[in-house]
Amino acid sequence: MSKSLTLLAALLTGSSVFAQKDTVTTRVLDEVVVTANKTEQKQSTTGKVITVITKAQIEKSTGKTVAQLLNEQAGITINGALSNAGSVQTVFMRGAAAGRTLILMDGIPVNDPSQINNDFDLNFFSINDVERIEICKGAQSTLYGSDAIAGVINIITTKANITKPINVKATVTGGSLGTNKTNLQFYGKAGKFTYTTRYARLQTNGFSAAYDSTGVKNFDNDAYLGNTANAAVQYQANKQLMFKAFTQYSQYTAGIDASAFTDKNFYDIHNKNHTSGAGFVYKNDVLSVTGNYQYSKQHRNYDDNYSTGAPIFALNDYDAVTQFAEAYTSVKLGSGFTLLGGADYRYASMNNQYKSVSSFGPFNSSFNDTSMNQKSVYTSLHYNDQAFSMEIGGRLTNHSRYGTHYTYTVNPSYTFDEHYRIFGSIATGFKAPSLYELYSSSGNIDLKAEVSTNYEVGLQHTYKKFSDRIVFFYRTTDNGIDYNSVTFKYFNYVNQKTRGIEYEFTLQPAEHFTLTGNYTFITAQESTQSRINFKDTVYNYSLRRPTHSINITAGYNFTKAFYASISGKYVSSRYDVGAYKKPDVILGDYFLLGAYAEYTFGDRLKIFADAQNIANRKFYDINGYNGIPDMFNAGVTFNW
Repeated sequence: MSKSLTLLAALLTGSSVFAQKDTVTTRVLDEVVVTANKTEQKQSTTGKVITVITKAQIEKSTGKTVAQLLNEQAGITINGALSNAGSVQTVFMRGAAAGRTLILMDGIPVNDPSQINNDFDLNFFSINDVERIEICKGAQSTLYGSDAIAGVINIITTKANITKPINVKATVTGGSLGTNKTNLQFYGKAGKFTYTTRYARLQTNGFSAAYDSTGVKNFDNDAYLGNTANAAVQYQANKQLMFKAFTQYSQYTAGIDASAFTDKNFYDIHNKNHTSGAGFVYKNDVLSVTGNYQYSKQHRNYDDNYSTGAPIFALNDYDAVTQFAEAYTSVKLGSGFTLLGGADYRYASMNNQYKSVSSFGPFNSSFNDTSMNQKSVYTSLHYNDQAFSMEIGGRLTNHSRYGTHYTYTVNPSYTFDEHYRIFGSIATGFKAPSLYELYSSSGNIDLKAEVSTNYEVGLQHTYKKFSDRIVFFYRTTDNGIDYNSVTFKYFNYVNQKTRGIEYEFTLQPAEHFTLTGNYTFITAQESTQSRINFKDTVYNYSLRRPTHSINITAGYNFTKAFYASISGKYVSSRYDVGAYKKPDVILGDYFLLGAYAEYTFGDRLKIFADAQNIANRKFYDINGYNGIPDMFNAGVTFNW
């Protein structure tokens, strides 16, 4: 802890010293974003905390997954990102529980109602298909509805600035553990039509998901094979009106193990997702109108082909359907005012079929198809002049189970000069219980919706060669949902309080040298059921979420064609569940070292190499499950 705080102090002190020496004006962190208010605006015109992962950063992360890239951002822990391929990817943003961060694909919510927490499987995304990622932290339920307790992650796949009629991009990668990745893209513009098609494949022999604590049981490797294909088309009817349609199909098969510290052969998970949709955008100098519809279908199958224990054979199938429709408009009122108003409809259904054979005979159970829906209207008023900006907004949601619910947001910011900006927000969020938490054999139909209030304040200053941002946040959550180990039902626990600090910086101390990094401090207090004696208790931590985490990358352009970087990731110790009626166990802290290099031959060809966990550090993000060993990947990208 003291080392981490010392590093933070050094960074802050160093930034202040550097700021006093440099007076050149620029806004290197003033990206144009769309997630903050559903319309294009610069980061400096919003009080919301936005982190942008650019196309350039993604291009230099080809050897990683989307979850691993997100896991390097301030305030985010992706539990499972550094586990075996195909592992569950649990998103913890700012210490919030699973399912409290809403995933967007091109601005539209995606989720899986068959999951316990209604969250979306990040394994369905190929990093080669991602053009940009915008992370908007803090409660975002006013604009994005249920599940946006801690924030939203907008994974943007649409390409911009396409001019040629035919473009081809291909990437082939190979490396450790028999890993090979292939990505092929065709895209172009013909008249008023713009099209994009992509295919991605990832295969690896993997390693044992479960950890062999004895070292002598010879656990088998758990392999992974995944495919993703998508296509999108846009038609620019005229200067103001554009129509679009898209479809994506993803599927993978991954070997899994029985449980923590326990191997199992011939046990696989098969996941499929199909998402399609269409929409339009009308825009002129004063008004923009957007409409979207999206349909998504998920299928998840757990196939236990053979076991020496009970059951001998088992099939467990989950199916889910979601539909989403929205329409919203943004109007420039003049004098710096912009009014946003919209409405959306969300539908979710799921079912489950379980079949097994054991020494006691066959057993079948089912979760019949069950659905929920919600209708919402929302509005926000945004004001911006050269120095001051303010957004005030509210959403009214009518849930088929929980009736009417209201959320609000207030986001002011003020720019002192070309270098310094302060910002803050007060926002509320809510999460409706999932279908599984309500209606499964462990469900509780008396569950209340989870509600939260988020407060944050921050300071950003920007110079030609240095920029940084520090944010302090505090969140209270009531009616949080937990599992009762006595009644074996879900229940509402009393309260969660989370406090934290996020610090991000970019520094260019020399012309070709860039240093980027972030530090996150999170402390939490949860009032819930004891995991030892099942009485009411208070925990001063949250499971699997570290108090301190640090990410840092140093990159150098040796020539115009040759770039290399080295990166480090530190995660402090944290708790995980031990065993039934046993105290929680401590997972040790760890530091991982990585490296990346690329060499480009003009605009057509690039060769690259990526190394992770170079020192082969043994670590565990989940009790009883292995983290990645040292891994090396190399490949080539061709553009035409």
